[in-house]
Amino acid sequence: MIYRTNFKNRARSMTIALLVLVVALGCVATQTLTPTPPEVEMLPSTVAAPVVVAPPSDALSNLQTQVEAVYQAVGDSVVNISVTSISYDFFLNPIPQEGTGSGFVYDELGHIVTNYHVVENAELIQVICADGTSATAQLIGYDETYDLAVLRIDGDVTGEQKAPSAPIPLGDSDVLRVGQFVVAIGSPFGLEQTVTFGVISSLGRIIESPDGRYIGEAIQTDAAINPGNSGGPLLDLEGRVIGVNAQIVSPSQANAGIGFAIPVSMVRRVVPELIAEGRYRHSWMGIRYFPYGLNDQWSEQLRQVGMQDVPDQGLLIMYVDDNSPADLAGLRGGNRVVRLQNVELPIGGDVLVAIEGQPVNSPQDLIAYLETQTRVGDLVQVSVIRDGQELVLPLTLGERPVN
Repeated sequence: MIYRTNFKNRARSMTIALLVLVVALGCVATQTLTPTPPEVEMLPSTVAAPVVVAPPSDALSNLQTQVEAVYQAVGDSVVNISVTSISYDFFLNPIPQEGTGSGFVYDELGHIVTNYHVVENAELIQVICADGTSATAQLIGYDETYDLAVLRIDGDVTGEQKAPSAPIPLGDSDVLRVGQFVVAIGSPFGLEQTVTFGVISSLGRIIESPDGRYIGEAIQTDAAINPGNSGGPLLDLEGRVIGVNAQIVSPSQANAGIGFAIPVSMVRRVVPELIAEGRYRHSWMGIRYFPYGLNDQWSEQLRQVGMQDVPDQGLLIMYVDDNSPADLAGLRGGNRVVRLQNVELPIGGDVLVAIEGQPVNSPQDLIAYLETQTRVGDLVQVSVIRDGQELVLPLTLGERPVN
């Protein structure tokens, strides 16, 4: 629809409106300049006073004092990590590349915990302490799945010949609460000894690890985490490590209020093995499954191609590796191949629906359970659907092969 406006009518209307406005302003001015008779009492204002919702000043002061105390207590035990790696140009000429991250002192022996992705493919690792002294460090163990690595300083520290500070005590992941105040210390963008403050935004997140698998029970926080914070500690207000800062969600690769930390429960589980053996042994079943959890849509498509007894939830097992724990336990893979959405898919195998009574509805569920609740050699009860019937099979977990 086209709207048209007559210019003369608009001008006449605007003139009348201006005259009305001038008269009204004159009346207001006259009322303002007229003194109020002294015997007339002014009525109280009807505008409500603002509601003060901030906590008392002493509460804010105490919180500030607590954050300062955390930094004073453990700041010297947080280090900056500088790494040099080698890449190659089109003509295979070596090109040194530098990166930075953070870490913290783990024990009295001077082991330093950081992220694996901070030191991945590093040719040279330098640890810079809070007082500016530095030393060369060696990588003694790492795990790509958990994105954790352990360093050890090689010899004495330069400058004052001072060893790293005391280790930071570890907290407890099981008692964390959403809304709990947290402090992050690290070296974002290479700026050493930076402190940020926030809350735990959520718990139990599942995030992707550097090797394409998943890290379960991750902590989400709005404390500012930026490139260079990786590997630094996330602390509670008592100065205990509750997580290792690892990832952010941001289109600009800078803080957007969504950061993730690897929970301290994973540090307790993985780091001792990295120190002792240089690696972590992951639980393994030996199955390969349809990469999506079953739902109404996928199950209906499977029924249309001949798998009538498929449930609406679970993981469809496509292959079982020979002589694997799953093979020895009697799990079955597909027995025929069909084309589903232009992809050849083995069907007819078992559908994994639970481990130890815990539902398994997606690959993330399976990986998170194996990584957080089991160890190599554990005997678990695996529930599968086979030909429409539920079976519970005992399975002894093996060690995941090194790719």
